[in-house]
Amino acid sequence: MKIYTRTGDDGTTGLLGPGRVAKNDPRVEAYGAVDELNAVLGTVRTLDGATAYATELDAIQSALFDVGAELATVERARGTAVPRVSASAIEVLEAWIDRLEADLPALRNFILPGGAPLSAQFHLARTVCRRAERRVVALAGVEEVGAEVLRYLNRLADLLFVMARHANHRAGVADVEWSGGSR
Repeated sequence: MKIYTRTGDDGTTGLLGPGRVAKNDPRVEAYGAVDELNAVLGTVRTLDGATAYATELDAIQSALFDVGAELATVERARGTAVPRVSASAIEVLEAWIDRLEADLPALRNFILPGGAPLSAQFHLARTVCRRAERRVVALAGVEEVGAEVLRYLNRLADLLFVMARHANHRAGVADVEWSGGSR
C-alpha cells in the first residue's frame, strides 16, 4: 500500500464515514490538533527516556488516537466500532494529577513555562492540548461532539501542567514564578 493516494490533492480529505470535507473543516482542525498534540507527546517521550512517565504517556497517546478517531467519525457512521474516550479515562487522569501533586510544593503563583528540558516540553504539550481543546469546542458549536472528549482534553491539559512541574521537581529545578508586569 502506498502512502500517497492523490485523493487529497484537491484540498479535501475523507472522514470515517461517507463523504469528503475540506482540509480546513472544523472537524479536521479538531482531530488535526489532537494529532499534533500526540506528536508533541512523542517528543516528550524521547526526553523522558521512556522511564519516569512512560506508563502515563503510553496511555495518553493511545487515548488520543481514540479521541482522533471519534472526532474523525461523521454522524452517519456513528454506529461503527470506533473507540471512544470514557469517563474512566478521565478518572485515571485525575488520579495521576493527585499522585504527582502530592510530591509538589503548593502552587501559590502563576509559573512561567520552562525549567528543565522535559518540563519545558510538557508545557509545550499543555499549550498544544489547550489549542486542541479550543478546536473541539469550535467543532462542538456546529456539530455534536461527545462530552467526554472535551472533559478528557481539559483534564489532560491540567495533567500536563502538573507533569511539567513534577519534571522540574525531579530535576531539582525550581519553577519560575511569574512576578507580574514588565521589569
